Amino acid sequence: MASLSLLVRAERWPLARPFTIARGSKTEAHVVVATLSDGRHSGRGECVPYARYGENVEGVIAEIEAMRGVIECGISRAELAAAMPRGAARNAIDCALWDYEAKAAGRSAADLAGLAGLLPVLSAFTISLDEPAAMAAAAQASSAYPLLKLKLGAEGDEARLAAVRAARPDARLIVDANEGWTAERLAGLLRACAETGVELVEQPLPADGDAPLAAIERPVPVCADESVFTRAGLDELRDRYDAVNIKLDKAGGLTEALLLLEDARRLGFRIMVGSMVATSLALAPALLLAQDADWADLDGPALLARDREGGLVYAGGSIGPAGPDLWG
Repeated sequence: MASLSLLVRAERWPLARPFTIARGSKTEAHVVVATLSDGRHSGRGECVPYARYGENVEGVIAEIEAMRGVIECGISRAELAAAMPRGAARNAIDCALWDYEAKAAGRSAADLAGLAGLLPVLSAFTISLDEPAAMAAAAQASSAYPLLKLKLGAEGDEARLAAVRAARPDARLIVDANEGWTAERLAGLLRACAETGVELVEQPLPADGDAPLAAIERPVPVCADESVFTRAGLDELRDRYDAVNIKLDKAGGLTEALLLLEDARRLGFRIMVGSMVATSLALAPALLLAQDADWADLDGPALLARDREGGLVYAGGSIGPAGPDLWG
């Protein structure tokens, strides 16, 4: 591979409204963008450092800068996977390499990945954790979205479920507890989800305390998020989870995420493709994964006050590909 120059920068993107989950709230998306260039062609990748995994913007930039010499000498995606641990930093470089390789070859990233082309996919729209009436109002205001993802994980979740269902009897519902439930309340909350017509529950228990999932009946499919990162250990999750949520930042890039999807399918898991709250630059690679997903949760750019120029296209709850100028 040709030698490349590397540019790394941090960016802040204001949200349209505060975004709240069981672990806290935020009003901005803090992202890191890596750009690789040979002077003629450039590729970009965006990542979101996540405190839950011990990441922050400064640390991710330092991790990328530590690899500058190796990256600028030219590195393949396979070499990158061997040289850097999984996580947001590797994701930014991996996705930048995909973008660079596509532009240098005059082909699309989808073509490089063996896909015939990209089709729009239905994406969930996230309703932040709040009081039941506020979540019901938010759900009602989101009538354009047929699939809603409810952030839960606090006392009163049964009331939140009932309020949202009453407000949107037509909507398909996904629940994300963000590790906020306890083993003692698990069975009752899963029953409440089943009674409310929820079709998937994400990460109800802490990742280091999810063993009870193997010992109870699961009336609603349960999806691993914080409990799954890469292919390693995937087989051990089969007694606890019915689906896995694949995110580029967790996997460390599109390269590993595609392999994870393949292995998860082989093991019988259903697939959700998720993302952090970020711009369309971070979401564009995930759209490749979402072509073979049972659920997509790619509404991050729709939660921003503004997105990048030429971003992904949101219409009627579906997300469609952007032009190659953005990514891929």
